[in-house]
Amino acid sequence: MPGTGHLDMPGPPAPATPPEPTVNILQIEGPTTDSTSQPWPGPPPQPDIPAPSSHWLTWTDKYKFLLSCLGYCVGLGNIWRFPYLCYRNGGGIFLIPFFIMSLIMGLPLFLMELSLGQYGATGPITVWKCCPLLKGIGIAMLIASSLVCVYYNVIIAWAFYYLGSSFQSPLPWSCDAPGNAYFCQNASGIVSASEVFWNEQVLGVMHSSGLGDPGAVQWPLALCLLAAWIIVFFCTLKGIHSSGKMVYVTATFPYLVILTLIIWGATLDGSLDGVRFYLSLDWSRLQSAQVWSDAASQVFYSLGVGFGGLVSLASYNEFDSNVIRNTLVLAIGTCCTSFFAGFAIFSLMGHMAWRIQVPVGSVTDSGPGLMFVAYPEALSLLPISPLWSILFFLTLIMLGVDTLFGNIKGITRAILDEFPALDNQRKKAALLGALCTSFCLLGLPLVTQGGIFWFTLIDKYSTGFGLITVSLFMCLGITFCYGVNQFCQDIMDMIRQCPPWCKHMLGYFKACWAFFTPCLLLSVLVCTCLDMHRMPLHHGIYEYPTWGTNLGICMGVLTCLQVPLWAVVALCRQSGTLRNRFQEAIQPLPSWRAAAGRNMDGVIAWRRSPSP
Repeated sequence: MPGTGHLDMPGPPAPATPPEPTVNILQIEGPTTDSTSQPWPGPPPQPDIPAPSSHWLTWTDKYKFLLSCLGYCVGLGNIWRFPYLCYRNGGGIFLIPFFIMSLIMGLPLFLMELSLGQYGATGPITVWKCCPLLKGIGIAMLIASSLVCVYYNVIIAWAFYYLGSSFQSPLPWSCDAPGNAYFCQNASGIVSASEVFWNEQVLGVMHSSGLGDPGAVQWPLALCLLAAWIIVFFCTLKGIHSSGKMVYVTATFPYLVILTLIIWGATLDGSLDGVRFYLSLDWSRLQSAQVWSDAASQVFYSLGVGFGGLVSLASYNEFDSNVIRNTLVLAIGTCCTSFFAGFAIFSLMGHMAWRIQVPVGSVTDSGPGLMFVAYPEALSLLPISPLWSILFFLTLIMLGVDTLFGNIKGITRAILDEFPALDNQRKKAALLGALCTSFCLLGLPLVTQGGIFWFTLIDKYSTGFGLITVSLFMCLGITFCYGVNQFCQDIMDMIRQCPPWCKHMLGYFKACWAFFTPCLLLSVLVCTCLDMHRMPLHHGIYEYPTWGTNLGICMGVLTCLQVPLWAVVALCRQSGTLRNRFQEAIQPLPSWRAAAGRNMDGVIAWRRSPSP
């Protein structure tokens, strides 16, 4: 089994190859193509195609990598989903299961994806040459990431629409706007001016009866969607060279706005009531399985695991980068962002509740209703409201674009690894243009008058049980097929001079990969499936028909089926008995060690040097 092998075999050492020069962001390194220089124990490896790329691109410095990963992980879910889940699950008590789930499930999966990408220097599909039986995991990640790209940029299109509308004074969804006086006469109205603006002017959902009645395209939204995809195309056109510079703005600007909102919100009347509500403790809620299930699902939204974007971003990292340190920095930074964003949001909610004289819990909602109804209404109550609205929706756009950077990089990297003939500048630009055009066209049904119903359906099922299942297969596959001992050894090889704290942390992660993380994932998967069976999907008062729910389940099943399907393909490509086929299919391909061989000379020298 690969889990028991080591790179330093007894016998005469392999002849050393001359070291390659150190490189920067577009530096080209020559790979080690001689598979005999790093012998692999066990049965002879199966034949392999040449390595998918003859060079590796690397980040100029570690800060671009860290900011790119942080921008990818910190997305819209940190702004609209995390504060709402705190509100729905007992306030601050929700932080306890959230951080427990992050430690036991989120951190180990995050480290696993970063380590796979950094060691293999390939995308989310080709990286499974470490264990060809598990190639379906990469395909499943590609499908999940593609589904997210289809609907995620629709949110950015909504934000563009609101951004353009924010350059009016008064804001068109405020009580001061002409025609809104009727909705603002008293606080007990059935609908607010902000809700009317969202449903009628932005979505046009009043002209649709449900999934089967999409209605006409909302052309202003369609133009915003086109603009969003044009921005994504040009920002990712030159790969990590251009996006690595962009993240200095897109990844840091949201933090400046959140900090500004926290400071300004603290000066508003009623803001402390919102903060108290956010941090309130209801210890009895810890007995509810729903609280733990919500915490586990939020970990996937907060850390971005399971989509392949982390594998792709880490594949551009230097081989000897301390992947454990990067994991801790990024995961802690992402979780803290979710926590501190809640202060900005609930201080505004507290002020809004104070203005309209209702409890704080009565002005919050989930999903798009929170981000495009409650937040704009709260912003309209602030002094200089157009300025705050512009800053807020610029923040949403940058958060969304940063996340799409990671998804698009993961998709393009996966395709280029599988089809290396496309790996030149002109063909890569054509591929990126084809992807952005396809996703834009697929997103058009989501900007029709009934598009919000399709948006909710895709959002619910594309990243639900399918993502949890893929992560479970990944954890079990690395632990029991590739070998958790070998995987830990690979991480040690990358870190080289491993400090003692890293060794202790690696022991903790090993225990999680082998037992705790799979058990938690399986429990969350069971709870998610039970919830889908017990609770039909709704959007407001509209209950989804059975055929709509079945269609959503099929999206999740399509993602899950890739793992067993491609495992069968890998077994059919081998010969002999089923046992022999399985043993061959879990053996790493020679190019797996060849990719790591770009810096492996230093690893071998370090591992053979006497201990101090």
